[in-house]
Amino acid sequence: MNLELHQIEPRYESLRRTSPGRERQLCGSLADIGQQNPVVIVATAEVRDRYVLVDGYKRLRALRRLRQDTIRAVCWQMSEPEALLLERLMRQSDADGPFEQAWILAELRERFGLELSELARRFDRSASWVSRRLALVKELPSSVQDHVRSSAITAHSAMKYFVPLARAKRTDCEQLCAAVAPLRLSTRQVAEVCAAFVDGNEASRASLLKDPSVFVRAKQEAKKPPLELNPGRLMVNDLSMMASIARRISRRFRDGAARQIQPTERPEILACASQSQADANALWDRIAKEFGNAG
Repeated sequence: MNLELHQIEPRYESLRRTSPGRERQLCGSLADIGQQNPVVIVATAEVRDRYVLVDGYKRLRALRRLRQDTIRAVCWQMSEPEALLLERLMRQSDADGPFEQAWILAELRERFGLELSELARRFDRSASWVSRRLALVKELPSSVQDHVRSSAITAHSAMKYFVPLARAKRTDCEQLCAAVAPLRLSTRQVAEVCAAFVDGNEASRASLLKDPSVFVRAKQEAKKPPLELNPGRLMVNDLSMMASIARRISRRFRDGAARQIQPTERPEILACASQSQADANALWDRIAKEFGNAG
């Protein structure tokens, strides 16, 4: 059946994570060859000729982006909770992450009043598994869950690092997640940022919240292998350091350091200066020999 887009109610859109890359590909495919697979809907009990979308949210968003007026759909003759459960089973549970499982469990429990034992039976899981999944929704702030839905924060990062942070201090979790979400960090980078935040003092935490990208870049630079310099560049660096040291000692003499030297230190300074002069002369002779005409 063909329906107008305004007849579709995306009631369960928040139960799925989005993937901007995949949706761009789908949008291109729909623009090229049109809609090939119908979306799945169920009729609403509240309004006539109005349907709840069960499966096909990416297709619906893509068609809206393409400014299409109609969508091809198949209507399941069953209740909403039955349709949600059937659609999930057809997609295979392994395709769902822990948060998607938690969101659909919470929806079935809160909207339709299904008990823990019934949810456990329908999902073929234990009651404790259902409780742990529902706890994710309660423990993690809704603002962080929104970042998971938009794929700004990976579900693994949220479970492993932001859930413990939320248990310790909910506001810290919300603030840190809001700071790092625009960067779309990898799980490893999120782990480093969270560890630095937890172990840091008040000043370092404020710095992380202000601009976590500075910390991320510093970490990346620290992991880069040191540049291997060729022999010529190494010699230039060493000679530059020699010249810098000579200028520094000269400045000390100009500033009157000689008047502050103890009599017992003078012989040692003269000996070191004599040795330095001999080494410098030997180096110059070597450079002249190797380079032919150093002048």
